[in-house]
Amino acid sequence: MEKPALHVHKRKTMHMSGLLLILPILAACNQGGQGNLPTHRPDTAVRTVGSIPLPEGYTRICAAPGSYTAFLRRLPLKKDKTVYLFNGIKKGNQEAQYAVLDIDAGDRDLQQCADAVMRLRAEYLFRQKRPDEIKFRFHNGFTCDYSHYAAGYRLSFSGSRCSWSRQKPADTSYATFRQYLDLVYSYAGTRSLHRQLRPLAFARIAPGAVLIQTRIPYGHAVTVMDMACSPSTGDTIYLLSQSYMPAQDIHILNNPGNGKLSPWYSVRAADSIVTPEWTFSRRDLRSF
Repeated sequence: MEKPALHVHKRKTMHMSGLLLILPILAACNQGGQGNLPTHRPDTAVRTVGSIPLPEGYTRICAAPGSYTAFLRRLPLKKDKTVYLFNGIKKGNQEAQYAVLDIDAGDRDLQQCADAVMRLRAEYLFRQKRPDEIKFRFHNGFTCDYSHYAAGYRLSFSGSRCSWSRQKPADTSYATFRQYLDLVYSYAGTRSLHRQLRPLAFARIAPGAVLIQTRIPYGHAVTVMDMACSPSTGDTIYLLSQSYMPAQDIHILNNPGNGKLSPWYSVRAADSIVTPEWTFSRRDLRSF
């Protein structure tokens, strides 16, 4: 949902009740990670995204050490699959998720759908010690980079314009990093993220890619979390995660269109990608 002016912080309170052969991905299949068909609720042994069971005959694609794919797979999952809002209240719809990421949602109504996409990307770059790459675009086009914020700069506002001014000592702590993200969440959203991301052909889908739509008054965005393939059938499958409105735990989505495959989605499905709370098209795929 867009803001009427840059100097007004987000008030995120609205509730939102063909065959494709991907040869590069298939060539990258590894030989581990096979499993049985998953149930709708994670097993007690499922502790990370990378341990979510696979359908029989599938293997996860290779992930280079230090890659975004490897990072996403290591993200921990909560034992409890309940999704909570930022204020500690249970989300009304508890059927959308297969599992819940063990990542805080903050204590304000800020970390919604596009914000969750930015959170995952920023966490990866922060842990990889690549601070200069942490930057996100505001609705007014201003690029808010973490390097300035960590160096002690803060934003000064003049109407819909903003600029950096040095106000504090340099601080590269994780607490300051989280403060930076809350600032980004306040002035960015699906529209600004959509402009920042690059279009990606669906044949090049990969972990870390984003399905994103902009609509009036709001849009939605989800992250591709992991992928696997079946050498025998040529099929490729993927996982999706989201936050939603109001701000809530980031969670792995079920697949409402294929209960046997859920929580995985197949690239061989129809052009419409139906998730529990939003429908995307292959044309909605983008990447950082």
